[in-house]
Amino acid sequence: MLSKGPSDGSEWWEVTPGERFTIRTSVSENGGLYTMIEVTAESRNGVPVHTHANEEEHFIILEGSVHLTNGSQSLTLSAGDSATVKRGTPHAWCNLSDSTARMLIIFSPGHMEEAFRLIGSLNGGDMAAIAESAKSGGSTIVGPPPFDNIYSVMSPRPRP
Repeated sequence: MLSKGPSDGSEWWEVTPGERFTIRTSVSENGGLYTMIEVTAESRNGVPVHTHANEEEHFIILEGSVHLTNGSQSLTLSAGDSATVKRGTPHAWCNLSDSTARMLIIFSPGHMEEAFRLIGSLNGGDMAAIAESAKSGGSTIVGPPPFDNIYSVMSPRPRP
């Protein structure tokens, strides 16, 4: 679902109800070195455990807090904190707080942008199709979110 951002006029896409993103820096601006997206996640939204074959993923928390499982590490990141997930490492994040979390995620190199644009164009479509396709950019889902009762692409929040 494409919509305008809260105040900056940027285009926001919905991954699943309760999780939205916008592309802040495109690979087209830096020769493919990185993509930076801004993500907002409502309480209890998160992602399944997954790996990236080709990218490092860098998290910078802007508002709220996010729980990050990074290999065998389990971290709670609050506003101002950051963490890096190395390529090939199973990881997942979720918002366990009662408020919305906002973060920047930087993929380097930045070719995950194509997968995010495809996800954003689905309008609630079949995420499994992306996970199975070459468009996943080398991302592989390897398990469910690391906590119970988390809304994700595997178990979306009901639409209002």
